[in-house]
Amino acid sequence: MRVKDMPPGDQPRERLLSTGAAALADRELLALLLGSGSRGANAVELASRLIAHCGDLRGLARSDAHRLMTVPGVGPAKAARVIAAFHLVRQAQTEPERRRITCSGDLAAVASPLLRDLGHERVVAVICDSGGSVIRRVIVSEGGSDHALAPVREIVTTVLTSGGASFGLAHNHPSGHLDPSPADLDVTARLRLAAETVGLRLLDHLIVTDTAWRRVPDPGDAPSPAPLDE
Repeated sequence: MRVKDMPPGDQPRERLLSTGAAALADRELLALLLGSGSRGANAVELASRLIAHCGDLRGLARSDAHRLMTVPGVGPAKAARVIAAFHLVRQAQTEPERRRITCSGDLAAVASPLLRDLGHERVVAVICDSGGSVIRRVIVSEGGSDHALAPVREIVTTVLTSGGASFGLAHNHPSGHLDPSPADLDVTARLRLAAETVGLRLLDHLIVTDTAWRRVPDPGDAPSPAPLDE
């Protein structure tokens, strides 16, 4: 049965408007995002298949559009709506933009909401004014499951054009490992040098997982893990 052929009291949209989103099951909320079903399945049934395909809601949140589109009936438009919705949730959970960065833990708290629950690497720059207050956060690049580029020139240019005086860099490791790679060490050294050349300050470079973070050291430093809520 098509959703629009159900009694109005059983239709997800009508129930959400009359009783609130908490009254709907996960598959019904997802059905509203999908907007329609496919051949042989209404929107609620298609939503159930999509959740099952990803394992659960957490798996769905971590999936990219290409994985979603392997489910029959989920095309680019539906996949894009789902990806956009989960990204908006992550944005809403971020710290206030004007938070002041005074230590590595502050940088982790500001950057980590943009780096959690991802199946690929992402690089984020947190740009601050001369007093250390956050001006903006920028997703610098997106990569694969074990690598993402951190373009030094582009990062420095972005900080300058944003009116920043200092900045921090953070990237995630979907594997959950906190050990910096040789590339992580190299980009940290090159970023610090490039920043100093144009009068900027690199605050820190962090590796972030869903549960912890670690500094990427300059030569001679020793990295130390810490929980995200410190």
